[in-house]
Order: sequence, then C-alpha cells, then structure tokens
Amino acid sequence: MGGTRFIGRPLVAQLLAAGHSLSLFTRGRQPLPEGVDHIQGDRTTAEGLGLLAGRRFDVIIDSSGRSLDDSRAVIEQTGAPSHRFVYVSSAGVYTDSELWPLDEDAPIDPASRHAGKADTEAWLRAEAIPFTSFRPTYIIGAGNYNPVERWFFDRIVHGRPVPLPGDGTTITQLGHVDDLASAMVACIGVDAAANRIYNCSGAQGVTFRGLVAAAAVACGKDPAAVEIRSFDPSRLDPKARKAFPLRLAHFLTDIHRLQRELAWEPRFDLARSLADSFTNDYALRPPSSPDFSGDEDLLA
Repeated sequence: MGGTRFIGRPLVAQLLAAGHSLSLFTRGRQPLPEGVDHIQGDRTTAEGLGLLAGRRFDVIIDSSGRSLDDSRAVIEQTGAPSHRFVYVSSAGVYTDSELWPLDEDAPIDPASRHAGKADTEAWLRAEAIPFTSFRPTYIIGAGNYNPVERWFFDRIVHGRPVPLPGDGTTITQLGHVDDLASAMVACIGVDAAANRIYNCSGAQGVTFRGLVAAAAVACGKDPAAVEIRSFDPSRLDPKARKAFPLRLAHFLTDIHRLQRELAWEPRFDLARSLADSFTNDYALRPPSSPDFSGDEDLLA
C-alpha cells in the first residue's frame, strides 16, 4: 500500500533487489520504479479500494495505514495474505514511563494519537492473520516529510539559535529509513517473525544537545559555534508543541528483539544518518527562507 514516498522508496528497491514481484497501490502522483504492477487508486475511497477486490497476495505491506479501519478495509477486499501482513506501527503507541528503554511489552497509551496502530496490531492477532509489525521512533533520511532533521538543519545552516526544552538533556532516538526498510524485507523470510512486534530504530539514544551537535557536523559546521537557547516546555499549550519537532520527554526503545530474532543490525548510526539526510536530501532542496516565527514564541 503505497511504495513511492519516504519509507516506500528504499523498501521497494530492496524488495525488487531480493527478487520479489510487487504490486503497488498508489494514487499515481509519484514516479514508479520499473518492474512493478501499478494499481492506481485512493485507499480512502470505496471506489479506490474496490480495485483490490478479488486480488490475492502472499504478503501485504501497509506503511501508510493509521487506523484499524484503514488496514481492515484492505483485507476485506483482498482476504488475508497467505504468508504475512507487514505493518508500520509506531513507538508512539507507548505511554510515558520512568523505565527506559521501552521494550515491546511496555504499556500502551490508549489516548495516544497513534492508538489506532496498536488497535490494528491487536485486531490482526485476534483474527489470526499472520503479521509482523514494526514500531519505529523517529525515522529520518531522504524524502522525510516529517520536519525532524530539517528543523535542526534549517536553524544551523541559517545561523539561528536552536531552541531546546529545559537543559537539553532529554533523550530521544532516531533511525534511518533504509534500516527500517531492511528489517521489513528481512522479516518476510523469517518464520519466527510471524505474529511478532519489533521496535526498530538506531541502536543508541541521544540527548537533544547531542543531536544539535551531530546535526551541526552533518551540516559542515562547528558544533561549538551553534547557539542553543533554553525554553520552558511547561509554559507551552499542548497544541503549541508543534513548534518543536520532537517529544518533550524521553523517548527511547529497546531494539534487542529485532536484532536477535532477525539477525538484523542497523547500518546507520546517528552521525551517518544525519550526514546522509543532509547530503542526499536537504542540501539538494534547501528552503530559501524557512519560517522561524515559532521560535520567538518558544523563547518569549
């Protein structure tokens, strides 16, 4: 489902390289790689999903479904895949904790904006549909349409101060899109990965201050020359937190299950992830005048 944006691009390339035959269900707005079957439709409409009626697949990969209804509607048309339903969930399903890192059995937050993904996982298990689900933290890389690394690059490249909550020691975790794609491809060939959920991210966490320093290096700047200014996160209205691109609390997951059961290791550490994103994406399409107006509210 998809396959032409962000996660889909390296995923499709790796699946084709592994010899799989692919059908991509897309709206047709992005270029398609050679060697795929294209089903052009909109998954949000009954007419679009109707194009899947009667088609059967060994594997269905859903990287864009956000709610149970999204994925269930696909399976209502195609029937359950004969081998595996591979799903991109989110580590955002976990509730806040005092214990870190979070493993896959950590409590779920029913009020999370990602709760629909946890509902989908529970439904797949209850319906006995073989599935493998991945819960990434923050995924970065070329084509990222979430303003994670770009938010930091914008301020560093333009010589702006970087606002950070508190003292900047909050720990977060980033992973590279190619590593998520490689884990998803690997799970298809591992029988033990059926009905399993995996955290998927980089192997280490990093403080916000450490992230700024690593982003500066990726931009070719001296980290010591980057000005960091502190803001008080408790003074923010919850809706205003979109002015800062990361959770204002610790966000760190344990990826040992994925490493152990799929014999998988991330190829990208933080420095390489940021360097790749800057060189192969940001530097190729830098904004001429980013909007920094939200920074003034944070620092007021």
